[in-house]
Amino acid sequence: MAVQKSRKHRRKEQTEYFFDYSLLFIVLFLLGFGLIMIYSASSYEALQEFGDEAHYLKRQLVANILGLATMMVVANIPYHFWERFATLGYVVSMVLIFMVLTPMGIESHGARRWIGIPGTSFNLQPAEVAKLCMILFLASMVCKMGKSVGTMKGFLFMLAIPMPVVIAIKVVTENLSSALIILGIALFMVFVASPDYKKFILMGLAGAAAVALLIFVLVNAESVEGFRSERILAWLDPESASQDKGFQTLQALYAIGSGGVLGKGLGQSMQKLEFLPEAQNDMIFSIICEELGLFGAIAIILMFTMLLWRMMIIANNAPDLFGAMLVVGVMGHIAIQVILNIAVVTNTVPNTGISLPFISYGGSSVIFLLIEIGLVLNVARRIELKK
Repeated sequence: MAVQKSRKHRRKEQTEYFFDYSLLFIVLFLLGFGLIMIYSASSYEALQEFGDEAHYLKRQLVANILGLATMMVVANIPYHFWERFATLGYVVSMVLIFMVLTPMGIESHGARRWIGIPGTSFNLQPAEVAKLCMILFLASMVCKMGKSVGTMKGFLFMLAIPMPVVIAIKVVTENLSSALIILGIALFMVFVASPDYKKFILMGLAGAAAVALLIFVLVNAESVEGFRSERILAWLDPESASQDKGFQTLQALYAIGSGGVLGKGLGQSMQKLEFLPEAQNDMIFSIICEELGLFGAIAIILMFTMLLWRMMIIANNAPDLFGAMLVVGVMGHIAIQVILNIAVVTNTVPNTGISLPFISYGGSSVIFLLIEIGLVLNVARRIELKK
């Protein structure tokens, strides 16, 4: 009996728990780099509008500090604690989306997508809450459904789960980009959870055919009406709409082209001088290219690649399915958003408002992204290292 107790005690001593310092370092680096680029990209506009060239920097710094504090709290609470709130989170995210229509809703840049937080100058974007809650809810559902996720019935059910949120965000807030990101997160999580990839191949081919048909119809139509349709035509030929829908895209391409290999130098961008709209937000990658050149752009892409690689390692070694699916959801969210942001800036896809994670200006975005990182770090801490 004493020998068995001694063996159990020895096993406990030999078991260590993992903390991913590499992941934390990459996130901190991206946050710090983001603050530098936000100040560089926004200082001129902030001085003109607010009389303080550090206006956007200060607000983002406060959001970063709040996000990091929340991240550390989440990282120290066992992630299974949040599983019991998965359904509640789904309902709350839907309620918050419709609260945009109430007097609490805030309109900015011609869009009503925010909720004013009483007593503060900060606004909450319900779409960011919905992304986090959707990851949590889908991870919970994958665990409950088990192998039935791979069946056609389970597959269709999992794809139907995000649709009410996706439709609400598109119709209520008119935020197509966030709706597509949430749908993309769901598809990615179901793809990882499902052993049968044939359905996804067929879906991808059908989607590509539908997009090609839409573009063909728009190009050959005698007249085009509608904001989205005009943006697609501006994407195909931005110079034909250089004073309208193609203006932002052309200015971004000018910034990228003028940066060359090594860039003009930090703070030396010309496009940020009120030529490029949303320079500190959706288009910050073009300012990175202009000031730091191709070298800086590749360096940032490599940092995001390393971040996703660390998440993949954590997901592969997660102690259970729920933890693995949480990490997969966060990985899918960041990957989709990074790819779409760079694709928009380089005119690879039609222009739509998508921020660059951890770098673009936006309080709600960075706070909820850091909460997601807290979940990933928490899953990583539950990985046992046995000697």
